[in-house]
Amino acid sequence: MVAAEITIIARGRFLIRPYGWEPPRGSAHDQLKSTPPVFGRSPAQSAAFGGFQRLSPSVNRTAVIDLWHQKVETKLGKDSIMKALVKYGTAFGGYRYEDIPEPVCGNEDIIIEVKAAAICGADMKHYRVENGSDEFNSVRGHEFSGEIIQVGADVKDWKVGQRIVSDNTGHVCGVCPACESGNFLLCSEKKNLGLGYGTSGGFTKYCKIPGEILRIHRHAIWEIPENISYEEAAVLDPICNAYTAIAKRTKFLPGQDVVVFGTGPLGLFSVQIAKIMGAINIVMVGMDDDAKVRFGVARELGATHVVNGSKENVVARCQEICGKDGVGLVVDCAGANIVLKQAIEMCRTNGEIVRVGMGFKPVDFSINDISMKAISIIGHMAYDATAWRYSLALLKSGKIKVKPLITHRLPLSQWDKGFSLMASMEAIKVILTYDGD
Repeated sequence: MVAAEITIIARGRFLIRPYGWEPPRGSAHDQLKSTPPVFGRSPAQSAAFGGFQRLSPSVNRTAVIDLWHQKVETKLGKDSIMKALVKYGTAFGGYRYEDIPEPVCGNEDIIIEVKAAAICGADMKHYRVENGSDEFNSVRGHEFSGEIIQVGADVKDWKVGQRIVSDNTGHVCGVCPACESGNFLLCSEKKNLGLGYGTSGGFTKYCKIPGEILRIHRHAIWEIPENISYEEAAVLDPICNAYTAIAKRTKFLPGQDVVVFGTGPLGLFSVQIAKIMGAINIVMVGMDDDAKVRFGVARELGATHVVNGSKENVVARCQEICGKDGVGLVVDCAGANIVLKQAIEMCRTNGEIVRVGMGFKPVDFSINDISMKAISIIGHMAYDATAWRYSLALLKSGKIKVKPLITHRLPLSQWDKGFSLMASMEAIKVILTYDGD
């Protein structure tokens, strides 16, 4: 790993520079000194790269690079650079695959070498969208696992060589009601590793787990049991989401029937959780695009029935399977408005609908039946340490299966192909591994 004072890279309107090192006197000197870093006001607050500096359009960026060229050539060797899939800007889109500096380990930090990173639906919304921004946002990839290769001088609970998985918490306030109850990813100030602005995720070689989060949230990382692979561990995020959605947020009882909308990992893990908890009929609802790959996997993992919403009357078919008064729990892992409408129509009196997926359009239908049928609409987001503890136990025991969902494995340099496979519904889960050396 490299020291902070050699972390110098130019990119667009940004210049990554070290703290505590002054550039030679010149036209850009005063601006470089006076501009605060994008990711923090001190080394302790900076992100993985030692601090980013904005350059105004009036500064000749080529001149700045030339100004520091000798220092860069002398101090910044090939071994201190790694490839990464990064996002630019705060609007949707902005993916680029490019060189970035390796992270610097502070006294309380942990550096891991990423062994497996999975593409998530949250990553897909930025795919093939150009936002025109040159403002560095983050290294993406929030579902990842790896091996600890460096720990800070003050780290006591972890050691080099341990296999770990991150719950992707990168920053929280630590004092709000969500943090007090251990629901850290509900904190209004949260930053997810691989999702939040200024964070470093798993679509790269090395990732820093900030010491700040380890002080507040000691279960921000978990050791991986010996019989669980890096690939399986990397997919614990959707497992824990499904566990929380059904086992913790609902009043589900063994013997009930469950309808699950959405055939992605969240839906397929929800099928498995429902099976483990004793559901009788587990109905998976999808569309024509799901018939080729995902319906078969759903049956393999425990779905007793699949319903093709492109060809069948979803409400009538689900009530036919479960009985008119049998649909007591609907798990919405799709998020479309039509799903909520169908869920309300099929749900029995005093039933529950837990909404895992998200949509972005306002509801355009009556929701009076929520009141008339006393239906509980339950919002869901993320997980806590309890969900992680028991999801790990289920995975370790073999009761939760991940491998049927991992349809493709690709080197990180082929990230575009992986995203394309996800977009075309040919893939369920794509695992990326680093190949930038």
